[in-house]
Amino acid sequence: MNASMPLLRRVVASAAGLLVALGLAGCGLTIPEDPDDTLASASGGELRVGFSPDPGLIVEAVDGRDPTGSLPDLVTGFAEGIDADVEWTEGSEESLVRMLESGELDLVTGGMTSDTPWIDKAGITRGYAGIDGADGREIVMLVPLGENAFLSALERYLDEEVGS
Repeated sequence: MNASMPLLRRVVASAAGLLVALGLAGCGLTIPEDPDDTLASASGGELRVGFSPDPGLIVEAVDGRDPTGSLPDLVTGFAEGIDADVEWTEGSEESLVRMLESGELDLVTGGMTSDTPWIDKAGITRGYAGIDGADGREIVMLVPLGENAFLSALERYLDEEVGS
């Protein structure tokens, strides 16, 4: 009888885990989650992207045109994947991070690396050294804090395009 006790505990624990998972699924909880619905609002709509020019990665917009370079190409490809139009805003990293925090932007890109000082102000992708023009730097993109579904979707796209 004692030998069957650990088996019984595992069965009860598994059943309890299944009930909790089913209960959470019934509540509409999804993981990862976007408390501010960034992915849902950008999908099929507008992706608001701030950028800071960086030689080799992103060239500033001229004559009302969109910026060019490997980072804008990646952002545009991601936007196409979620059926979004990109609205570009140029600025300094500090002003763009402030706009990200206030909800005016969905994404910030530029020459930010995995050593970024914005770690407590923004969600940060993994570093990607394989981006054209990165010159060995691990380039990151910034998203609003807590918008984990959006961050996950962006990282899946970047993993497919440039590797991790």
